[in-house]
Amino acid sequence: MAGSLTLDEVLRLRLRSQQLAGPQAAEVAEVVRRMGAMQAQSTRDARLAVRPRGQHIDAAAVTEACNVTRSVVRTWAMRGTLQMLARQDAGWIVDLLRPPPDAVTARHRQLGLDAGLFARALPAIAEILSGHSPLTRAELVAELAAGGVALDPKTQAPAHLIGYAARQGVICRGPDRSDDEPTYVLLTEWAGEHAPVGPDEALAELARRYVGAHGPATPADFAYWSGLPPGRARRGFELVAGELEEVDAAGEPAWMIRGADLLGAGDAAPCVRLLPHFDEYLLGYRSRDLVLPPRFARRIQAGGGWVRAAVLVDGRVAGTWRQQRQRDQIVVTVEPFEAIDPAALPGLEAEAADLGRFQDTSAILHITHG
Repeated sequence: MAGSLTLDEVLRLRLRSQQLAGPQAAEVAEVVRRMGAMQAQSTRDARLAVRPRGQHIDAAAVTEACNVTRSVVRTWAMRGTLQMLARQDAGWIVDLLRPPPDAVTARHRQLGLDAGLFARALPAIAEILSGHSPLTRAELVAELAAGGVALDPKTQAPAHLIGYAARQGVICRGPDRSDDEPTYVLLTEWAGEHAPVGPDEALAELARRYVGAHGPATPADFAYWSGLPPGRARRGFELVAGELEEVDAAGEPAWMIRGADLLGAGDAAPCVRLLPHFDEYLLGYRSRDLVLPPRFARRIQAGGGWVRAAVLVDGRVAGTWRQQRQRDQIVVTVEPFEAIDPAALPGLEAEAADLGRFQDTSAILHITHG
């Protein structure tokens, strides 16, 4: 191993890898590209995840990137969940992570979805959307039914069919309606055609992006984040082994980009960030134990896959937060796990104010006690 890192150094490195500290991009698509992918199952939280990683970016810029310029594409990729991807990356990432066409799960069968239905539905979806304006899920299901592919709209079958069609590279999210209701379009019409990328070349690039945005990290972390089988994840690290540096990360072997100067100059003030629900900092690794004390784990993930918005102080989760709109401002309420270090208060105030700026309003900070 090239060196031994303390826990504080590991966290500093991860903060800078994740663009939560140090140099930041000024364009939404560049923030997303540097991350490789960003969770997007919640439209509002996906926007909020860009804020602490970008330089003077606001919510309107994220919406424009997703809905108008298409520099960011939203589709199902890592772990079979909805992600934001840079437009130039959408095609090859979907190709790399595409499951076999006959990959029918037990949940699919429970919902009446089988290989035969998928084989009929995908060409029908392509025909419906070809040259067509974006359709909502309900509109697409109605068009499918009119063409003889019937789904029960009262179940989760339509949602699972859309996810399947996206993972097969047929569709992706289109522009949101004014109330953030999603629409769907053909991936090739929305993002454009892409040149084929060989499996090993794509796997190497995804591993390179992952380590660059999450290091120090391990192949097991990469497998968890991407949804790739462990063997494929290890193969990805092997393909870029010459670009990686092995380190002892708080007692465990991990890897980072070789020669990356990520620690930077020390800062006397704590690094404070308000992360939204489902943030990459908590979803990007197999374990959260380094950043979240197990005794507080249920305060962040109470069940049902819901990952709460987190207060981050020097890379450690120190509490949760929420925001509420009151007239012409937002109230940002922080609920710390334990007493907040007074040195972190200016950072909390700055983050609350920046949340207001991001959403084109003003904000006030409220910290609960007890």
